[in-house]
Amino acid sequence: MDLRDVFAANLRRLRHEKGLAQDDLAYEAGVSRSYLSQLEKGTFYASLKILEKVAKALGVEPYELIIPPKKRR
Repeated sequence: MDLRDVFAANLRRLRHEKGLAQDDLAYEAGVSRSYLSQLEKGTFYASLKILEKVAKALGVEPYELIIPPKKRR
């Protein structure tokens, strides 16, 4: 699993855990819903700036979006 796939999986999981629709998270993060959708599919790479925006909108630390599943606590 490459880092883009890890980010995509964690983004989807955390969004679902928070009970947020893609539209809501996209609004809170200041990105378009279509862009967020592409991030969740692993189609696009996220910049560090986007990683920070999405983490803040989810209320998590940025590193939580890039931890591979086997290392999560």
